[in-house]
Amino acid sequence: MIFETTTTLSAEEVLERARRFFAERVPQTAAFPEREGPGFLLLRGQGGEEVTLSVFGGHGANRVRASTLLFDQAVDRFLSTLPVADSSER
Repeated sequence: MIFETTTTLSAEEVLERARRFFAERVPQTAAFPEREGPGFLLLRGQGGEEVTLSVFGGHGANRVRASTLLFDQAVDRFLSTLPVADSSER
């Protein structure tokens, strides 16, 4: 499933929060960094399943896109913790 939101946070802050969230806040389905670079993070978890996050710059906000097959609930919960950008800023 693919999830998307916009946030006022920088790409670096979004990815750092994702690292912490998936390692600490969902212990029964924890996922840890496998690959990362500017604007993206690939986490690997239970049974080899993955969570991929990308952050794209915009006008006054950053778009965050996440995809996963197994971690739908955790990804949705993580994205709900990000401060949402006002739609009039885009």
